[in-house]
Amino acid sequence: MNISEFQQYVSSFSKEKGFQHTTIEERTMYAMAELGELAEVILKRDKIQDSKREIGLEMFDVIWNVCDLANKLEIDLEKAFEEKMMINKKREW
Repeated sequence: MNISEFQQYVSSFSKEKGFQHTTIEERTMYAMAELGELAEVILKRDKIQDSKREIGLEMFDVIWNVCDLANKLEIDLEKAFEEKMMINKKREW
């Protein structure tokens, strides 16, 4: 699945579950909360059985929320990624 397909999945899932009415500000806060959960799992990974799985699940939640936010803002992430990759390619690090 590519990022455009995932954005479409998120859009369909949001409508199916009634999330389409979530505001941009609310979705931003949810994304931040999910990033916090990811950080928490990473910090505790040595104490968590199957931590890679748990980290992956939290990463999904972060990416899902970012995609929902992009949908609400009408941003094509595939285009944004391609543009940013070209910018980074020319950038001096």
